[in-house]
Amino acid sequence: MNKSLLVQALAKFMAGIILMGLLIFIPAGSVWYWQGWLLMGVLFVPMLTVGSVLVVKSPELLRKRLKSKEESKEQKAVVAISGLLFVAAFIMAGLNWRFDWLILPDWAVWAAAGVFLLSYILYAEVLRENAYLSRVIEIQEGQKVIDTGLYGIVRHPMYMATTLLFLAMPLVLGSLISFVIMFGYIPAIVKRIKSEEALLQEGLEGYADYMKHVRYRLVPFIW
Repeated sequence: MNKSLLVQALAKFMAGIILMGLLIFIPAGSVWYWQGWLLMGVLFVPMLTVGSVLVVKSPELLRKRLKSKEESKEQKAVVAISGLLFVAAFIMAGLNWRFDWLILPDWAVWAAAGVFLLSYILYAEVLRENAYLSRVIEIQEGQKVIDTGLYGIVRHPMYMATTLLFLAMPLVLGSLISFVIMFGYIPAIVKRIKSEEALLQEGLEGYADYMKHVRYRLVPFIW
């Protein structure tokens, strides 16, 4: 087991818990915001499980997933915008609960939690299928086109899963206002996908043919 990788993963995991807790519960003004605890549970328990498996079974893939420094200014901007959307959505969700502006019914919150978990299963399946899944846009040494499983349905199943995850988050928090804010993630991820495909089409052998074979980028039969 790579101890430095384990320490890095645990540090990011704990930082994520602390940051999300602060962004949710300080605006809420209370630790009794149960939807906030629900989101943290459905997010961090599966994350810890998947991370533990990767540490043992696929440390190199985990290292790629921990990498977050983009090289291009365009992608740095996309990452920055996405981060601002998350911060705004979490803060607004806490304020929404605190001041009782527009709270979703409990059944809708639990349904969103179910969608979130199903989306995380899709996310884990994509990790299983593709060992080249870096968090930054790049072409890796020895990289090959993956065209089986979910990659036979859409060209970017990881982005499909994460988009579902991100849109489900504000609903788990019970906030329609935050859900509207998170819709700003869609044009950001569309821009990222187009940039990534331009790079892959130019530098990854067989990707242009793959694009002809699998027509849809993110949503089957739509786009």
